[in-house]
Amino acid sequence: MVLIVQKYGGSSVAGTDRIRHVAERVVATHREGHDVVVVLSAMGDTTDELLDLARQFTPLPNPRELDVLCTAGERISNALAAIAIRALGERACSLSGPQAGVFTTAEYGNAQIVEVSPQRIRRELDRGAIVLVAGFQGLNRDTDDITTLGRGGSDTTAIALAAALKADVCEIYTDVDGVYSADPRIVPNAALLDHITYEAMQEMAAAGSKVLALRSVEYARRCGVPIHVRSSFGDKPGTLVSASTDHLGTEQSTITGVAHDLSGAKVTVTGVPNHPGTVGRLVRAVADAGGEIDMVVQNAVRPAGGRTDVTFVLPREGALVALAALRETHAEIGFEEVSHDADVGKVSVIGTGMRAGSGATATFCETLAAAGVNVEIMSMSEIGISVLCRSGQVADAVRALHTAFDLDTTEAAPVHAVTGR
Repeated sequence: MVLIVQKYGGSSVAGTDRIRHVAERVVATHREGHDVVVVLSAMGDTTDELLDLARQFTPLPNPRELDVLCTAGERISNALAAIAIRALGERACSLSGPQAGVFTTAEYGNAQIVEVSPQRIRRELDRGAIVLVAGFQGLNRDTDDITTLGRGGSDTTAIALAAALKADVCEIYTDVDGVYSADPRIVPNAALLDHITYEAMQEMAAAGSKVLALRSVEYARRCGVPIHVRSSFGDKPGTLVSASTDHLGTEQSTITGVAHDLSGAKVTVTGVPNHPGTVGRLVRAVADAGGEIDMVVQNAVRPAGGRTDVTFVLPREGALVALAALRETHAEIGFEEVSHDADVGKVSVIGTGMRAGSGATATFCETLAAAGVNVEIMSMSEIGISVLCRSGQVADAVRALHTAFDLDTTEAAPVHAVTGR
């Protein structure tokens, strides 16, 4: 008997017909002789709708009550799916995150899982039930308060349950057929990958790929949980995310894909005095304000005046908060000004052995130049090269790089009519 954890995203349970379809898929897996634990996101745009309701009373709702409110969406979808499964003749039990033994840190809105105690889930499985767990939520033992896990919380819940239960695989069902070498909406001939390593998937997620949440991939890598990404609207084999022993003992560069991200913004602090610790104080101000820094670049020191410019790239929703935090340091640090630019996008090529030789970097830069893409910031690691450019140039850059690194296929990738992806 195999233990499988399945997670279905919001688009997969956006209405009763889709919940019924998910129930049928889950029941089919159970009737093959497997134990099944299911994690469901909230239905469609339920979480956004709940947030909108709260903000009709105040633009800054109380964080504790907001978490209590937002966890309702996942409980609703899981209970409805359990009802649908029972209607198909199988035993089912829906549990909230706390009932399932998911314990977290105390941060409202962005808690981290610290422990999973799955005894209740085990008891229900032993009784022959399909267990459904509300994702995105847990309980803090110190405060006895329910918390939410932030972006990608349901993916992370599924991975954490799979690790605690020692499941054979965690299947993530989404609205695409798996992980592609690029976004099929931009590159019609993107290739569906049958396998990708944890490290490459982490880099893809960090670079803007929306298929899996970054923190869930990190959790899976640490615990060795294999992830199978599949579409809930079809039967293609999908993509396996796991460790790899391929290419051991070689230094050959292998390109996995091209990712892009249009959700970032650039904040530049100009005329920063070039003294030890000054940049560190700027970074600390952004971090203390909750800014998730993606890139930070310090320009060369000006010959006259001994000043420099420092640029941060971070999620757009956090840029204005970071901007305010940096301005509060003006009197202390004595820089000239702070500017904000949201008309930017990040484009990344992900692979292995990127720094083993200069070939990949040269091809990357030459391709962008030929496509007329102006590079504003560039960063490089062993498994990725990323640049910041104008948002209007992102699509051209993705297509050009995908072709330059021989990632195009002869067949167009399907775009699901249900979701437009």
